[in-house]
Amino acid sequence: MPRKFSQRTDSLRRSLAEEAARIMSDQGIGDFLRAKRKAADRLGVTDSALLPRNVEIEEALRLRQRLFEADSHDRSLKEQRRAALEAMRLLDEFQPRLVGSVLTGTATAYSDINLHLFADRPESITLRLLEIGVTHSVHERRVKMDAGRSLHYPALRFATCARMIDATVFPLDGIRQAPYSPVDGRPMRRADTHEVHALLATA
Repeated sequence: MPRKFSQRTDSLRRSLAEEAARIMSDQGIGDFLRAKRKAADRLGVTDSALLPRNVEIEEALRLRQRLFEADSHDRSLKEQRRAALEAMRLLDEFQPRLVGSVLTGTATAYSDINLHLFADRPESITLRLLEIGVTHSVHERRVKMDAGRSLHYPALRFATCARMIDATVFPLDGIRQAPYSPVDGRPMRRADTHEVHALLATA
């Protein structure tokens, strides 16, 4: 590939990543593919081979938050992590783990708080929420477990501290294998209650 063409391609990919990051931040879009497609439409790019990888968009989002949204992002992230900790304490018997952008620090003000819960009977979690008077909805989530396997698991949505929680319910032995991250394709990082508390204490 000629050097000038390569430089133009790299520059365009960076522009697409930056625009996708802006869209995720400003419009509350959490889906990387949707954000990059909107960015491509905005910049008039039709070649899908030029679309940035999710990790490139995440890095652009980190940079944007650091340069342009530092104070507001820090406040919002702390609120999200406090809400996550509250939800995790309410559901402590189900070994909750915080995952996703609220854990990694790239959450926007619109991001859901993503938890993993573990129970042999998913309905035991819904019963617990009913006992403590938490309104919730039940849906299903497709989760990529490895390079060639995706599974469907029940998931719950409910609010805590005016923040939306989206919790995927795995069987008890699911705690031993984290699913793949949609950002980098590696096993997702999971944080327990103590780790989330430590994050808040050092922020």
